[in-house]
Amino acid sequence: MKIVVCAKQVPDTNEVRIDQKTGTLIREGVPAIMNPDDKAGLEAALQIKDKTGAEVTVITMGLPAAEEILREAMAMGADKGVLVTDRPFGGADTLATSNTLAAALKTMEYDLIITGRQAIDGDTAQVGPQIAEHLGIPNISYVQKVVEVTDDSITVERQYDDGYHVEKAQMPCLITALGDLNKPRYMTPGGIFDAFKEDIQIITRKDVDIADEKIGKAGSPTNVAKSFPKPVKAAGEKVELDADASAEYILGKLKEKHII
Repeated sequence: MKIVVCAKQVPDTNEVRIDQKTGTLIREGVPAIMNPDDKAGLEAALQIKDKTGAEVTVITMGLPAAEEILREAMAMGADKGVLVTDRPFGGADTLATSNTLAAALKTMEYDLIITGRQAIDGDTAQVGPQIAEHLGIPNISYVQKVVEVTDDSITVERQYDDGYHVEKAQMPCLITALGDLNKPRYMTPGGIFDAFKEDIQIITRKDVDIADEKIGKAGSPTNVAKSFPKPVKAAGEKVELDADASAEYILGKLKEKHII
């Protein structure tokens, strides 16, 4: 079995600031990390590898510096790293990104593609499902648990607001992972040394069969009107009531939120 994990290098949002004039992220001086949802997807792939001996390849699109997260993934246990990078790919929105990654994936062999649900620097949750659509393969989003993997199918729990559904897809297919799907493993000292001995495969514009109008700025119809950091959650409410009154209070809140 061949598994490809799509990962993205993102700024650590714990230290992100917004330029008030341009409305864009200030990335200078901000540490870059592997997107948390993508790391959970990588861990899911590595767990499947541990059980089945699958080959795990990690692919990322970005600047040459994005090679860092590929080395990290290989130090965790991935077999190969692929970097999609070239000037014509720059300035891509989610559609152009998914078009480019799908074109790169068409040059590779895969049974299962795993992406994170969304990136913390965008929160769109669009790229994974779009890749599946471009490739013409089934997609299951919001995966909170991998139930079973066979030679030709995968069964997962898909999170919904009211619980979860158990869904099964035939391979080749794509799933998007939630950040709390698992707890990603740490890199090992030996894995770190081995990761820096391996070559990273580079895919550039000339390596993919895709029209110029579908990549980079030309293939990006999105216009960002305004960017802003996530609002801080409101303080919790402490209520001290007897058992019956507490039950009535909770029921009232659930009805107020249209949960029941």
